[in-house]
Amino acid sequence: MQLKIMPKKKRLPAGRVALILFLCQMISALEVPLDLVQPPTITQQSPKDYIIDPRENIVIQCEAKGKPPPSFSWTRNGTHFDIDKDPLVTMQPGSGTLTINIMSEGKAETYEGVYQCTARNERGAAISNNIVVRPSRSPLWTKEKLEPITLRNGQSLVLPCRPPLGLPPPIIFWMDNSFQRLPQSERVSQGLNGDLYFSNVLPEDTREDYICYARFNHTQTIQQKQPISVKVISAKPNRERPPTFLTPEGNTSNKEELRGNVLSLECIAEGLPTPVIYWIKEDGTLPTNRTFYRNFKKTLQIIQVSEADSGNYQCIAKNALGAIHHTISVTVKAAPYWILAPQNLVLSPGEDGSLICRANGNPKPRISWLSNGVPIEIAPDDPSRKIDGDTIIFSNVQERSSAVYQCNASNEYGYLLANAFVNVLAEPPRILTSANTLYQVIANRPALLDCAFFGSPLPTIEWFKGAKGSALRDDIYVLHENGTLEIPVAQKDSTGTYTCVARNKLGMAKNEVHLEIKDPTRIIKQPEYAVVQRGSTVSFECKVKHDHTLTLTITWLKDNGELPSDGRFTVDKDHLEVADVRDSDGGAYTCVANTTLDMVSASAVLSVVDVPNPPFDLELTDQLDKSVQLSWTPGDDNNSPITKFIIEYEDAMHEAGLWHHQTEVPGTQTTAQLKLSPYVNYSFRVMAVNSLGRSLPSEPSEQYLTKAAEPDTNPTAVEGLGSEPDNLVITWKPLNGFESNGPGLQYKVSWLQKDGDDEWASVVVANVSKYIVSGTPTFVPYLIKVQALNDVGFAPEPAVVMGHSGEDLPMVAPGNVRVNVVNSTLAEVHWDPVPLKSIRGHLQGYRIYYWKAQEGSLKRNRRHIEKKILTFQGSKTHGMLPGLEPFSHYALNVRVVNGKGEGPASPDRVFNTPEGVPSAPSSLKIVNPTLDSLTLEWDPPSRPNGILTEYTLKYQPINSTHELGPLVDLKIPANKTRWTLKNLNFSTRYKFYFYAQTAAGSGSQITEEAVTTVDEAMASRQVDIATQGWFIGLMCAVALLILILLIVCFIRRNKGGKYPVKEKEDAHADPEIQPMKEDDGTFGEYSDAEDHKPLKKGSRTPSDRTVKKEDSDDSLVDYGEGVNGQFNEDGSFIGQYSGKKEKEPAEGNESSEAPSPVNAMNSFV
Repeated sequence: MQLKIMPKKKRLPAGRVALILFLCQMISALEVPLDLVQPPTITQQSPKDYIIDPRENIVIQCEAKGKPPPSFSWTRNGTHFDIDKDPLVTMQPGSGTLTINIMSEGKAETYEGVYQCTARNERGAAISNNIVVRPSRSPLWTKEKLEPITLRNGQSLVLPCRPPLGLPPPIIFWMDNSFQRLPQSERVSQGLNGDLYFSNVLPEDTREDYICYARFNHTQTIQQKQPISVKVISAKPNRERPPTFLTPEGNTSNKEELRGNVLSLECIAEGLPTPVIYWIKEDGTLPTNRTFYRNFKKTLQIIQVSEADSGNYQCIAKNALGAIHHTISVTVKAAPYWILAPQNLVLSPGEDGSLICRANGNPKPRISWLSNGVPIEIAPDDPSRKIDGDTIIFSNVQERSSAVYQCNASNEYGYLLANAFVNVLAEPPRILTSANTLYQVIANRPALLDCAFFGSPLPTIEWFKGAKGSALRDDIYVLHENGTLEIPVAQKDSTGTYTCVARNKLGMAKNEVHLEIKDPTRIIKQPEYAVVQRGSTVSFECKVKHDHTLTLTITWLKDNGELPSDGRFTVDKDHLEVADVRDSDGGAYTCVANTTLDMVSASAVLSVVDVPNPPFDLELTDQLDKSVQLSWTPGDDNNSPITKFIIEYEDAMHEAGLWHHQTEVPGTQTTAQLKLSPYVNYSFRVMAVNSLGRSLPSEPSEQYLTKAAEPDTNPTAVEGLGSEPDNLVITWKPLNGFESNGPGLQYKVSWLQKDGDDEWASVVVANVSKYIVSGTPTFVPYLIKVQALNDVGFAPEPAVVMGHSGEDLPMVAPGNVRVNVVNSTLAEVHWDPVPLKSIRGHLQGYRIYYWKAQEGSLKRNRRHIEKKILTFQGSKTHGMLPGLEPFSHYALNVRVVNGKGEGPASPDRVFNTPEGVPSAPSSLKIVNPTLDSLTLEWDPPSRPNGILTEYTLKYQPINSTHELGPLVDLKIPANKTRWTLKNLNFSTRYKFYFYAQTAAGSGSQITEEAVTTVDEAMASRQVDIATQGWFIGLMCAVALLILILLIVCFIRRNKGGKYPVKEKEDAHADPEIQPMKEDDGTFGEYSDAEDHKPLKKGSRTPSDRTVKKEDSDDSLVDYGEGVNGQFNEDGSFIGQYSGKKEKEPAEGNESSEAPSPVNAMNSFV
């Protein structure tokens, strides 16, 4: 099935529109193959207006193609130009380009004129445009004498340039003698005509070197006008005046511009103050995308101007004194432009066709036809041709109808000339596209398969897919006029071989091409927006997935340009890293992934932030005695908004170089009203703060010295304490220099004995911090005040504080000291308070001295006894003495304490502590083991804490399965240190528990283990049995039986059943090797709470399973203070007793060490 030539009309998406335009260009470019006969076609020519450099050879281009190759001829100013007669003119073979050698001799002006080229062969003649050749010109300025210009401040001024007429016109600019461009502004600017306009002059405009320069780009030369001298008299400026226009003149003017050019409208006004220019279009709006303002809005430009831009434009000049306007009437004319240019026409004999030439312009252009360069009215007649205005109609053409036709569209602003041939041929189809061309296309994009063809008559085109495929349908594919097959959305199944077939009545041709569909390139991880601090490192990631058969290249761009050539930028595969980031590194970073078929990109913005730059331009205004206004200019915030400003001050008079915090203001504020203190030489500085931190300080402001005044405040921390019993030391924290408010800072110190009849005594002292009043009674209350004053006056009345004169040692000891023994380690002491007058100072508390003494030798050995001290704060009259030793003799006394020291001691009081439980025996050793006996030796407790009454020994055997046997309890007299146990089992391990007792109870225990010796005869018999054959066989049978039981157990368990291990063990238990539990007579197992570790030597546990106190853990620190500790305020005892806790012997349920191998053998037998 043959595809339609064009698809049905429908709305096309933007991508398809671009594709259609591309295909249209391909269609218009279809050409007759050069191996076929065809008329000439001009392929290259010089521009219509050809300005040449007179210093170089003249080259006028004219190139053409045709079959047979065309010959060339030229006309100059409308007549034949015989190049053979001019030795300076040459034309290369096969080319129509002229070269005129004027560098050796001759002048460019000689060859100025209008040239036209003709290319001719047997099928027709093509002509070029009329080429106007003119040499460029850069004439000098005419010499003129320029008088200096003198004018008053504020007047307007126009400096004329009037450059010489050049070809092309020069570019104008103003500079000084140093070749520096003169600065321009709203007040001073250059007009389109090159003149320099001053809306009003200022004294700084005075100079002698206003120079206008003209640059002729074609010849690369610059011409200079004579310098103009301007002097502005620095008098009082002229009175202000409303605007008037310097250019254009009057209220209205006209402007004509050609279509497609740039429309430039200019208004420059003078006035004082300088006027501002505004632009509007009457009855319309200015085109948004084509309107630009130049020269400080004095010039309005509209690019690509069209007839729709015609109309009235109004410029308005305005200042504070008024406004003026000027209307410019704009008319847009148009040189001819193509609507439809004639196209080459290839026809077969007998076919019909037409050439159409349509153009537009303002005014409407005139259309004229030529045939082979001759006006068609005088050209040879052709019966197949008929002219109808802008169309030539051909019918039943023959080979002689071949010719080149020219269409000329012209009006007063220019002309258009187009060549189009009619070539009559009879040719079978041919396909011009290369065979087996491979096309590679990204999936889901259009695929275009070329089939450039030629034939006369015009062939029809069909496309097929695969070796035996049918013609492609037009509901999926699109066939364009130039033979191209379009697949609008190519998919993976579009891959394959496609065949293009061209047919006409003279034959058929075909061609195969191949299509491959590739996966699109995708960015699967895009670079992300980053905010980093200056000096840090940032990394961007760009992960790309692409078709593996295509080569991928990844390029990084910064702001759509190349990355800086800086070693700080590192590109590694899919990463870009920027080290030591700078402010200039901020911007958009784009990852561009390219293959030969597609390109994708992704961008991320890098914001470089940092702490702000310091503020600057600090200024002090509104300077008053106690306030000033500080203003500043913020520094760059470095892309992080400023949140606040910190203001600091320096007092150069009192603390030079030391900066203090003054205040803070929000980041939006650039001024602050600061409160000041008198007699301070202030300097201020400001720091800006953002989210990253604080800026460096600004430069200090100017200094500001405030006037002196009386002090605002008095000294603080006023105290009165005596250093001796007969003085009063008054101290205070003096004012600093900032607080002094003036010179001559002093202090008025006043004191008065409380409850006395005297009046206030006072003295004025220098700037010190202490004054001593002598001859005071001991420890008497005083009223004290300290007032500041300076040369200006006194500070406000100070506050009165209470003080005391010096203390002395207490004179009386506490009386009626009583001791109550609470238990063997704790006693409670009571005493009567000392009268306050006898204390002679601030009561600090009471102190108890106590010590351990031998009865009857209290005074004799007192010097060598270590005393302990407990202090009880305040006025307490009782306290607790902890940590006493049981069964001991103690003595104590009590003293009162004030700020000066201790008073005399009370008479000694003695007391005794009752008995306590003893500590564990110091050691326990087991010696002389035999077959049936063990001997124990021990040392008495290091702290008996009373009179020992007896020792208790408990022991029990441990068998080979770590089970404990029955516990034997044995009492031993207190005077014994050795004991032998008899009738024990041989080769058996025993565990022993040993502790002492007093009348208060049992002490901590000590443990030990030992083993009786082995009977050598029994061991020998056991060895003999083990070597017998029957014994070995029995052991093998037992081992086999155990193996069978294990296999049965494993099988039952795998089937989900439960193997009753406990029941089997109970059923086969041997009552002879399991110890009897004492409580219920049942058999029990030995269990170990410490992972079956043997009992450790030296462990101690009371025999009655209760925790006993081995030693008193009472700490004096828990009860008193000073040297040893303190009590609570109520004197209550807050300590606690603690002792090391051990488990009691388990009586058949404790662990022991594993038995020896011989014991194991005995147990087995």
